[in-house]
Amino acid sequence: MSSSSTTETERRGIPGAQFVEDVQVYLNNSGFDVNSALSFLQERLQQYKLVEMKLLAQQRDLQAKIPDIEKCLDIVATLQDKKGTGEALLADFEVSEGIYSRASIQDTDSVCLWLGANVMLEYSCEEAMALLQKNLDNAKASLEVLVADLQFLRDQVTITQVTIARVYNWDVHHRRMQQTAAISSSAS
Repeated sequence: MSSSSTTETERRGIPGAQFVEDVQVYLNNSGFDVNSALSFLQERLQQYKLVEMKLLAQQRDLQAKIPDIEKCLDIVATLQDKKGTGEALLADFEVSEGIYSRASIQDTDSVCLWLGANVMLEYSCEEAMALLQKNLDNAKASLEVLVADLQFLRDQVTITQVTIARVYNWDVHHRRMQQTAAISSSAS
């Protein structure tokens, strides 16, 4: 077993943390003194925390987006089911924030979808279903990747915190040993 494990990897731009088995070897190989090593590790920990905040925000956005896409899919499916039955679909829709209007929707061959940036396009129901399903699949896949990234990041945070504790504890132990040696040599 080596004195310093080099399991440092990277995931989507997130650098992996190095688990330090032997602090003395780590300090010698890195060229850091204890304070520099602790400073470097604290900085890395803060970088991980910043990335974690960004990933959590992306996760919240996707988790909010997925139900909206599913609701749109249900609405388009309902429109397709009602088509040809002669039965009107009564729907409340938002005109602007907090203002709703009721509509009676008869047989329809198309729907309008917001694409973003104040852009709306008209699609046939079949095209809308395909586009919405593709968007839903992409959002779910992105969410899975984000969850994996967050797990990787949390592992790196834990490894870094353990390494900080190991370096700090090594320093305390090393100083005590020096003090004991100094007391022993002065007593002789």
